[in-house]
Amino acid sequence: MNSSRGFPRGRGSASNPANRFSRIEIESDAPVDRVPTVYLRDDARTVISCNTSPDIPYEASVNPYRGCEHGCAYCYARNFHEYLELSAGLDFETRIMVKEDAAEVLRREIGAAGYRVRPLDLSGVTDPYQPVERRLGITRACLDVLAEARHPVMVVTKNAAVTRDLDPLAELARFDATMVWLSITTVDPELAARLEPRTSQPSARLEAIAKLAGAGVPCGVLAAPVIPGLTDHELPRILAAATEAGASAARCIPLRLPGAVAEIFADWLSEHAPLARDKVLARVREMRGGRLNDPRFGTRMTGEGVRADQLHSLFRTVCRRVGLATEAPQLDDRHFRRPGGRQLALFEHSEV
Repeated sequence: MNSSRGFPRGRGSASNPANRFSRIEIESDAPVDRVPTVYLRDDARTVISCNTSPDIPYEASVNPYRGCEHGCAYCYARNFHEYLELSAGLDFETRIMVKEDAAEVLRREIGAAGYRVRPLDLSGVTDPYQPVERRLGITRACLDVLAEARHPVMVVTKNAAVTRDLDPLAELARFDATMVWLSITTVDPELAARLEPRTSQPSARLEAIAKLAGAGVPCGVLAAPVIPGLTDHELPRILAAATEAGASAARCIPLRLPGAVAEIFADWLSEHAPLARDKVLARVREMRGGRLNDPRFGTRMTGEGVRADQLHSLFRTVCRRVGLATEAPQLDDRHFRRPGGRQLALFEHSEV
């Protein structure tokens, strides 16, 4: 399905670009106003994915969902949908793979003999708090298992819905076994509504930081992606606002546009920020060795060149001024205990 007649309501992509692995592409000229979301069962045998990239600050992750209804136009994870024989465009936002039994599988995996405990990232690819989580509660069930086991976990989200799970997160925080990162790309509510159409508003994410920090849950702000020529001027404001809300650490990642994401985001710019389109793409190329994406280890998360250096210098300067750490604290795995076959009380006050 392909449409060039405007963006469907609440979506970050207007079309389904051809899947690079597909041999057949079917095009349609039919206009699209609303595209419903379909949830598909994903009967995964494992929910822990291992990572070997030196650019990513975790070894293993848990992804309750594949695909993401948040619809962020720039999302690098869109390309993963192509491995499912779907498109990185509208399919990514409207064909969501759901791991309904993720918590049970997770319990089995971390309870297995020989399991090596190390911090998990929840989640490493798509957001664990997209809208359907309110109804399904899969992320919550996973956190309950991890809290029972006192298993270290780092949560990354754009959604203030993370505060619904204060209880297991606060329990993990008792053992220095968790940190929540709220991703904030812009503090402009109108831009956020177009750029990240089904996420929480920036103000709600800042309120979530305050609520989590007030409950003793360490929080960081992920200024990502920083979009040169569109949101880069907001970086000091984002960091200052997050600090005021209670964040203790920050990370900064400039925009990269791998694979089909380049076309999707360029289309978004044409629709929503036409006057900035050429400037944004040119500046991305400046930071990516003349391309829209540089996949090399060591540079893909930082960029390179004068503009990238200026961005990271500004980031470090502002972090020093407002008192944000630029390295995440190490999560403690010394209190890990294998989960039992039955659910234990999360809030028992046994000796540490």
